[in-house]
Amino acid sequence: MSKNKMVRPFLKWAGGKRQLLPELRRYYPKNFHCYYEPFVGAGAVLFDLQPLQAVVNDMNSELINTYRVVANDVEALIADMGKHHNDKEYYYQLRGLDRTAQYRELTDVERASRIIFLNKTCFNGLFRVNSHGHFNVPYGHYKNPTIVDEIALRATSQYLSSNSISLTNMDFEQALQGATKGDFVYLDPPYDPISDTASFTAYDRGGFDRNQQMRLKSVFDDLNRRGCHVLLSNSATAFIKDLYRDYPMQIIGANRAINSDAKHRGKIDEVLVMNYDTSASVVGSRL
Repeated sequence: MSKNKMVRPFLKWAGGKRQLLPELRRYYPKNFHCYYEPFVGAGAVLFDLQPLQAVVNDMNSELINTYRVVANDVEALIADMGKHHNDKEYYYQLRGLDRTAQYRELTDVERASRIIFLNKTCFNGLFRVNSHGHFNVPYGHYKNPTIVDEIALRATSQYLSSNSISLTNMDFEQALQGATKGDFVYLDPPYDPISDTASFTAYDRGGFDRNQQMRLKSVFDDLNRRGCHVLLSNSATAFIKDLYRDYPMQIIGANRAINSDAKHRGKIDEVLVMNYDTSASVVGSRL
């Protein structure tokens, strides 16, 4: 089945992989069965591969709700997004809804519409919540942002709804329980901070500290024992490189335009860790 070039991320996301796809394609396994992505974010790799069967997960419930609405009710979503306007006062009014009782009365479509609007109009495209799970990114002051990408939304809806794509909202370890030999697992967790001040705090209220990074390493080891093809992205810190020292690694440079601190935007080193021979890898094919 040919891929649809109109299927692309419909959100901006800190750490999104869209600009790194030409590099990442060099490390996709040549063939695989089911695709697993437990930290999907904006889904750049998912939409690049367009697998016929996938388990797509994220711990951010608002994000997964948005994916489900795009998959199942895209026309209602597009219609609802027509009510939004790029105005500072309106932005803060909509942002503040998750602090009110009214928020619980929103439909799934209205919640998805809100998230996409906030994402496209907030400062620097961040998705960040505070310890109470409230969206807290300031207004972005963009003159004419593209809030509704109807082509991408409809194409993505067609892809998600016409293939065997499971959209889940759970812990990453639980989301990977069904992965078996021959499956491809791409791990793109919240990155290990390159300094004490580099992280912009959590995009989900649970956070992701080094204890979580070590738990992820144990899951990587388990997936390796199961015979899965596993590819992981992370920042190239000494901690991460030591943690995965027993696996093949590649260091790549990435331009990071999304960060709450301008000092930490620009080119940084990232590490790719894999458990398979990449010498014969090409753009992944779906068995």
